[in-house]
Amino acid sequence: MTTIAVTGATGRLGGRVAARLAAAGTHQRLVVRDPARAPKLDGAEIARAGFADGEAARRALEGIETLLMVSASESADRVDQHRAFVDAAVAAGVSHLVYVSFYGAAPDATFTLARDHWATEEHIRATGVPFTFLRDNMYADLLPLMAGQDGVLRGPADDGRASVVALDDIADVAVAVLGAPGEHAGATYDLTGPEEITLDEAAAIITEATGRHVTYHRETVEEAYRSREHYGAPDWEVDAWVSTYTAIAKGELAGISDAVPRLTGHPATPLAAALAR
Repeated sequence: MTTIAVTGATGRLGGRVAARLAAAGTHQRLVVRDPARAPKLDGAEIARAGFADGEAARRALEGIETLLMVSASESADRVDQHRAFVDAAVAAGVSHLVYVSFYGAAPDATFTLARDHWATEEHIRATGVPFTFLRDNMYADLLPLMAGQDGVLRGPADDGRASVVALDDIADVAVAVLGAPGEHAGATYDLTGPEEITLDEAAAIITEATGRHVTYHRETVEEAYRSREHYGAPDWEVDAWVSTYTAIAKGELAGISDAVPRLTGHPATPLAAALAR
Protein backbone atom coordinates (compact mmCIF):
# COMPACT_ATOMS: atom_id res chain seq x y z
CA MET A 1 0.00 0.00 0.00
CA THR A 2 1.33 3.42 -0.98
CA THR A 3 1.09 5.86 1.93
CA ILE A 4 4.01 8.20 1.19
CA ALA A 5 3.94 10.91 -1.49
CA VAL A 6 6.88 12.96 -2.71
CA THR A 7 6.77 16.18 -4.70
CA GLY A 8 9.66 17.57 -6.71
CA ALA A 9 10.84 14.13 -7.89
CA THR A 10 12.02 15.66 -11.18
CA GLY A 11 14.34 17.99 -9.25
CA ARG A 12 17.62 17.69 -7.39
CA LEU A 13 16.25 17.14 -3.90
CA GLY A 14 12.96 15.32 -4.49
CA GLY A 15 14.67 13.05 -6.99
CA ARG A 16 17.27 12.06 -4.41
CA VAL A 17 14.59 11.29 -1.83
CA ALA A 18 12.52 9.27 -4.29
CA ALA A 19 15.57 7.23 -5.37
CA ARG A 20 16.45 6.45 -1.75
CA LEU A 21 12.91 5.36 -0.92
CA ALA A 22 12.84 3.11 -3.99
CA ALA A 23 16.19 1.57 -3.10
CA ALA A 24 14.82 0.75 0.35
CA GLY A 25 11.79 -0.98 -1.18
CA THR A 26 9.35 1.73 -0.04
CA HIS A 27 6.26 2.23 -2.18
CA GLN A 28 5.61 5.86 -2.95
CA ARG A 29 3.57 8.19 -5.10
CA LEU A 30 5.42 10.85 -7.08
CA VAL A 31 3.30 13.97 -7.54
CA VAL A 32 4.61 15.80 -10.59
CA ARG A 33 3.43 18.33 -13.13
CA ASP A 34 4.86 16.40 -16.07
CA PRO A 35 4.70 12.60 -15.75
CA ALA A 36 7.02 12.23 -18.75
CA ARG A 37 9.84 13.71 -16.68
CA ALA A 38 9.23 11.60 -13.59
CA PRO A 39 11.96 9.10 -12.71
CA LYS A 40 11.13 5.46 -13.35
CA LEU A 41 11.57 3.78 -9.99
CA ASP A 42 10.49 0.44 -8.59
CA GLY A 43 7.45 0.77 -6.36
CA ALA A 44 6.68 4.31 -7.50
CA GLU A 45 3.35 5.33 -8.95
CA ILE A 46 2.87 8.66 -10.71
CA ALA A 47 0.17 11.28 -10.15
CA ARG A 48 -0.12 14.49 -12.16
CA ALA A 49 -0.77 17.71 -10.25
CA GLY A 50 0.64 21.20 -9.99
CA PHE A 51 0.74 23.02 -6.67
CA ALA A 52 -1.81 25.63 -7.74
CA ASP A 53 -4.36 23.10 -9.07
CA GLY A 54 -6.17 22.31 -5.86
CA GLU A 55 -8.56 19.72 -7.24
CA ALA A 56 -5.88 17.79 -9.12
CA ALA A 57 -3.66 17.91 -6.03
CA ARG A 58 -6.45 16.61 -3.82
CA ARG A 59 -7.03 13.66 -6.16
CA ALA A 60 -3.29 12.99 -6.37
CA LEU A 61 -2.99 12.84 -2.59
CA GLU A 62 -5.99 10.66 -1.79
CA GLY A 63 -4.96 7.76 0.41
CA ILE A 64 -1.64 9.35 1.33
CA GLU A 65 -0.67 9.49 4.99
CA THR A 66 2.72 11.21 4.84
CA LEU A 67 3.65 13.89 2.30
CA LEU A 68 7.07 15.31 1.53
CA MET A 69 6.38 18.76 0.12
CA VAL A 70 9.46 20.12 -1.62
CA SER A 71 8.83 23.83 -2.10
CA ALA A 72 7.71 25.01 -5.52
CA SER A 73 9.98 26.76 -8.00
CA GLU A 74 10.63 30.39 -7.12
CA SER A 75 7.88 32.66 -8.41
CA ALA A 76 5.99 35.79 -7.42
CA ASP A 77 2.98 33.68 -6.35
CA ARG A 78 4.81 30.80 -4.69
CA VAL A 79 3.15 31.32 -1.30
CA ASP A 80 -0.29 31.18 -2.92
CA GLN A 81 0.70 27.96 -4.69
CA HIS A 82 1.91 26.48 -1.43
CA ARG A 83 -1.27 27.40 0.40
CA ALA A 84 -3.42 25.84 -2.32
CA PHE A 85 -1.39 22.62 -2.20
CA VAL A 86 -1.44 22.43 1.59
CA ASP A 87 -5.20 22.92 1.59
CA ALA A 88 -5.52 20.14 -1.00
CA ALA A 89 -3.41 17.84 1.17
CA VAL A 90 -5.64 18.54 4.16
CA ALA A 91 -8.77 17.92 2.08
CA ALA A 92 -7.29 14.62 0.86
CA GLY A 93 -6.74 13.46 4.43
CA VAL A 94 -2.92 13.63 4.62
CA SER A 95 -2.01 13.01 8.25
CA HIS A 96 1.60 14.29 8.33
CA LEU A 97 3.21 16.97 6.20
CA VAL A 98 7.00 17.24 5.87
CA TYR A 99 7.81 20.62 4.36
CA VAL A 100 11.19 21.63 2.93
CA SER A 101 11.69 25.16 4.23
CA PHE A 102 14.69 27.46 4.55
CA TYR A 103 17.19 28.20 7.30
CA GLY A 104 16.16 31.19 9.39
CA ALA A 105 12.65 31.35 7.96
CA ALA A 106 10.98 34.33 9.61
CA PRO A 107 8.62 37.17 8.69
CA ASP A 108 11.51 39.65 8.85
CA ALA A 109 14.28 37.47 7.38
CA THR A 110 16.78 39.37 5.26
CA PHE A 111 16.61 36.75 2.51
CA THR A 112 13.26 37.59 0.96
CA LEU A 113 12.36 34.03 0.01
CA ALA A 114 12.85 32.90 3.61
CA ARG A 115 9.82 35.08 4.37
CA ASP A 116 7.82 33.05 1.85
CA HIS A 117 8.85 29.87 3.64
CA TRP A 118 7.76 31.36 6.96
CA ALA A 119 4.35 32.20 5.49
CA THR A 120 4.02 28.63 4.25
CA GLU A 121 5.03 27.23 7.62
CA GLU A 122 2.43 29.41 9.32
CA HIS A 123 -0.27 28.18 6.95
CA ILE A 124 0.67 24.57 7.65
CA ARG A 125 0.60 25.21 11.40
CA ALA A 126 -2.85 26.75 11.11
CA THR A 127 -4.30 23.62 9.51
CA GLY A 128 -3.64 21.56 12.62
CA VAL A 129 -2.09 18.73 10.59
CA PRO A 130 1.03 17.24 12.22
CA PHE A 131 4.12 18.59 10.49
CA THR A 132 7.88 18.50 10.33
CA PHE A 133 9.86 21.41 8.88
CA LEU A 134 13.27 20.86 7.29
CA ARG A 135 14.97 24.24 7.20
CA ASP A 136 17.82 23.87 4.75
CA ASN A 137 20.78 26.19 4.59
CA MET A 138 22.12 27.07 1.12
CA TYR A 139 22.78 24.03 -1.06
CA ALA A 140 26.50 23.27 -1.08
CA ASP A 141 26.21 21.46 -4.42
CA LEU A 142 24.90 24.58 -6.16
CA LEU A 143 27.47 27.10 -4.93
CA PRO A 144 29.60 26.75 -8.11
CA LEU A 145 26.57 27.80 -10.17
CA MET A 146 26.50 31.15 -8.38
CA ALA A 147 29.78 32.16 -10.03
CA GLY A 148 29.48 33.98 -13.34
CA GLN A 149 31.01 32.84 -16.62
CA ASP A 150 34.14 34.72 -15.57
CA GLY A 151 34.45 32.56 -12.44
CA VAL A 152 33.56 35.37 -10.07
CA LEU A 153 31.12 35.10 -7.17
CA ARG A 154 29.69 38.62 -6.84
CA GLY A 155 27.60 39.87 -3.99
CA PRO A 156 27.36 42.01 -0.85
CA ALA A 157 28.12 39.19 1.60
CA ASP A 158 31.13 40.96 3.13
CA ASP A 159 32.95 38.49 5.42
CA GLY A 160 29.76 36.76 6.54
CA ARG A 161 29.61 33.00 6.86
CA ALA A 162 27.16 30.35 5.69
CA SER A 163 26.79 26.74 6.85
CA VAL A 164 26.04 25.29 3.44
CA VAL A 165 24.47 21.82 3.39
CA ALA A 166 24.79 18.98 0.90
CA LEU A 167 21.70 17.86 -0.99
CA ASP A 168 22.52 14.24 -0.17
CA ASP A 169 22.43 15.04 3.54
CA ILE A 170 19.04 16.73 3.24
CA ALA A 171 17.70 13.72 1.33
CA ASP A 172 18.98 11.37 4.03
CA VAL A 173 17.23 13.43 6.71
CA ALA A 174 14.00 13.49 4.72
CA VAL A 175 14.03 9.70 4.33
CA ALA A 176 14.63 9.26 8.05
CA VAL A 177 11.68 11.50 8.87
CA LEU A 178 9.39 9.87 6.30
CA GLY A 179 10.21 6.48 7.77
CA ALA A 180 8.97 7.42 11.25
CA PRO A 181 6.97 10.64 10.94
CA GLY A 182 5.33 10.35 14.34
CA GLU A 183 8.70 10.64 16.03
CA HIS A 184 9.23 14.02 14.38
CA ALA A 185 5.78 15.59 14.72
CA GLY A 186 6.01 19.30 15.47
CA ALA A 187 9.78 19.37 14.96
CA THR A 188 11.69 22.02 13.07
CA TYR A 189 15.16 20.92 12.01
CA ASP A 190 17.89 23.32 10.92
CA LEU A 191 19.94 21.44 8.32
CA THR A 192 23.51 22.66 7.91
CA GLY A 193 26.90 21.43 6.90
CA PRO A 194 29.68 20.89 9.46
CA GLU A 195 31.44 24.21 8.84
CA GLU A 196 30.76 27.92 8.54
CA ILE A 197 32.55 29.39 5.54
CA THR A 198 32.99 32.80 3.96
CA LEU A 199 32.56 33.20 0.24
CA ASP A 200 36.34 33.71 -0.07
CA GLU A 201 36.77 30.28 1.50
CA ALA A 202 33.99 28.84 -0.65
CA ALA A 203 35.67 30.16 -3.81
CA ALA A 204 38.96 28.53 -2.82
CA ILE A 205 37.23 25.21 -2.11
CA ILE A 206 35.35 25.33 -5.43
CA THR A 207 38.61 26.03 -7.25
CA GLU A 208 40.35 23.09 -5.59
CA ALA A 209 37.44 20.68 -6.02
CA THR A 210 36.43 21.50 -9.59
CA GLY A 211 39.59 22.83 -11.21
CA ARG A 212 37.72 25.97 -12.27
CA HIS A 213 39.33 29.13 -10.90
CA VAL A 214 36.71 30.93 -8.82
CA THR A 215 37.11 34.10 -6.79
CA TYR A 216 34.80 36.19 -4.63
CA HIS A 217 34.23 39.89 -5.34
CA ARG A 218 32.62 42.00 -2.63
CA GLU A 219 29.92 44.28 -3.97
CA THR A 220 27.97 47.00 -2.27
CA VAL A 221 24.21 46.51 -2.35
CA GLU A 222 23.95 49.21 -5.02
CA GLU A 223 26.61 47.50 -7.14
CA ALA A 224 24.81 44.18 -6.74
CA TYR A 225 21.61 45.58 -8.18
CA ARG A 226 23.44 47.26 -11.05
CA SER A 227 25.44 44.15 -11.95
CA ARG A 228 22.22 42.15 -12.25
CA GLU A 229 20.25 44.65 -14.33
CA HIS A 230 21.21 43.01 -17.63
CA TYR A 231 19.25 39.86 -16.75
CA GLY A 232 15.99 41.78 -17.07
CA ALA A 233 14.54 39.80 -14.17
CA PRO A 234 11.49 41.02 -12.23
CA ASP A 235 12.12 43.06 -9.09
CA TRP A 236 11.10 40.29 -6.67
CA GLU A 237 13.65 37.95 -8.22
CA VAL A 238 16.51 40.43 -8.15
CA ASP A 239 15.65 41.23 -4.54
CA ALA A 240 15.93 37.51 -3.77
CA TRP A 241 19.29 37.21 -5.52
CA VAL A 242 20.79 40.20 -3.71
CA SER A 243 19.31 39.35 -0.33
CA THR A 244 20.94 35.91 -0.47
CA TYR A 245 24.23 37.75 0.02
CA THR A 246 23.03 40.39 2.48
CA ALA A 247 21.62 37.60 4.66
CA ILE A 248 25.09 36.07 4.75
CA ALA A 249 26.60 39.45 5.61
CA LYS A 250 24.20 39.80 8.55
CA GLY A 251 25.09 36.37 9.90
CA GLU A 252 21.67 34.87 9.24
CA LEU A 253 23.06 31.81 7.44
CA ALA A 254 25.75 31.06 10.03
CA GLY A 255 25.55 28.53 12.84
CA ILE A 256 26.05 24.77 12.85
CA SER A 257 23.27 22.34 13.72
CA ASP A 258 23.66 18.71 14.81
CA ALA A 259 20.44 17.68 13.01
CA VAL A 260 22.12 15.96 10.06
CA PRO A 261 24.37 13.64 12.09
CA ARG A 262 21.69 13.10 14.74
CA LEU A 263 18.98 12.09 12.27
CA THR A 264 21.06 10.26 9.68
CA GLY A 265 23.75 8.60 11.79
CA HIS A 266 26.56 9.99 9.63
CA PRO A 267 28.53 13.24 9.76
CA ALA A 268 27.35 16.23 7.76
CA THR A 269 29.23 16.62 4.48
CA PRO A 270 31.78 19.43 4.07
CA LEU A 271 31.60 21.58 0.92
CA ALA A 272 34.76 20.02 -0.58
CA ALA A 273 33.35 16.51 -0.22
CA ALA A 274 29.96 17.51 -1.62
CA LEU A 275 31.62 18.97 -4.72
CA ALA A 276 33.92 15.96 -5.10
CA ARG A 277 30.84 13.78 -5.61
